[in-house]
Amino acid sequence: MKSKTRARRDETSSTKQPLDGETRSSRKQMKKAKQLGLKMQIILVPTDFSEPSNKALRYAISLAGQFGARITLLHVVEPMILPYNDYPLRQLILDDKGLVKAARETLHHLCRREKIDDSLVQKRLVRVGSPSEEITHTARDLQADLIIIATHGYTGLKHIFIGSTTERVVRHAPCPVLVVRKKEREFISG
Repeated sequence: MKSKTRARRDETSSTKQPLDGETRSSRKQMKKAKQLGLKMQIILVPTDFSEPSNKALRYAISLAGQFGARITLLHVVEPMILPYNDYPLRQLILDDKGLVKAARETLHHLCRREKIDDSLVQKRLVRVGSPSEEITHTARDLQADLIIIATHGYTGLKHIFIGSTTERVVRHAPCPVLVVRKKEREFISG
């Protein structure tokens, strides 16, 4: 009887793939998150290709791995507003196809540079419009569970004239938003 039980255990264990420490740890973290009732499938990561945005992406990679979620990267090409003859100001996008194409290539390059596993990336999107509006619309359309966005931390006149895309996203987002600041205490490794 003991030998049959041992043989059965040996058969089942031999069919399973051995787990390395990181995979075993990730599975434990995913199981714990499910026990806590946390469900995360889609993480939206807007990027302007700046260092703070890259930092937000690293947070997203870490959280996606822990929760078994997938990342959607988004870059928004903002139209330029220029005077056109004697007409009121109109939105003109200078060589919009070229800018969109360049942004798509940069998103692919970013994934390679950050060594993001293809299975982790759901989509790489480029939109044209107001960054805060496009981010919130995309989050709504994708039914994102979380937005991870960087803030540059502008203050004073820069904040007044440039405004804060991150502030507007936090106010209007259809899901929780994790704001990653340029200078903060890190809680991810790597």
